[in-house]
Amino acid sequence: MVEITEAFKNEVLDVLAEICESDEVKDEPDIRLFEEGLMDSFATISLLVEVENRLNIKVPVSDFDRSQWATPNMIIERLAERK
Repeated sequence: MVEITEAFKNEVLDVLAEICESDEVKDEPDIRLFEEGLMDSFATISLLVEVENRLNIKVPVSDFDRSQWATPNMIIERLAERK
């Protein structure tokens, strides 16, 4: 398992909060982003662009599977595996 620092987690949550336009992602890191309407296809692309720009982690759109990137915690884990 990849070690996830608090700083990394907070940085990812900050990006997510901006993309989703809601701090709910910080308060409820297991919220289902797509089911709750916080993310859609456009937000997905925005997230991948911001992650690459701010965290220097490249995630091809083809690697983005909603079932594996469904919650803030899952997104943090997926990104930590790639850094």
